[in-house]
Amino acid sequence: MVTVIGTVTDQPLDVAAHEAAVADRRAGAVVSFAGVVRDHDHGRAVTSLEYEGHPSAERVLREVADKIAAEPEVYAVAVSHRIGPLAIGDTALVAAVSTAHRGAAFAACARLVDEVKAQLPIWKRQVFADGTEEWVNCP
Repeated sequence: MVTVIGTVTDQPLDVAAHEAAVADRRAGAVVSFAGVVRDHDHGRAVTSLEYEGHPSAERVLREVADKIAAEPEVYAVAVSHRIGPLAIGDTALVAAVSTAHRGAAFAACARLVDEVKAQLPIWKRQVFADGTEEWVNCP
């Protein structure tokens, strides 16, 4: 049975907890990804940001996780996206995947992150150092 976790939360995200969630005795590889709030975007200094999600966001995230988990080489998938106000350095997205071998784990984790970025109905409001702000659809 494949473990699948997909959550949208306003609580801090824990990479180690996601890695533990995908642990499997058959797995020779666990690959994780942490998307971290950076202090710049397109050459402009960012001071903070806020993520807002559509009510369907968790369902969509779970569907993406289920799609990756259905791949025959994947043993488990855990992915979470944070909403609400975040500071520079906070983790906004965590993804973890386990498989028998590293190549498959890296590829599956990359597909997971790419699919989340492409499909998840979440928007971010970036606040810039000059006091201006913008809303950006994530992807």
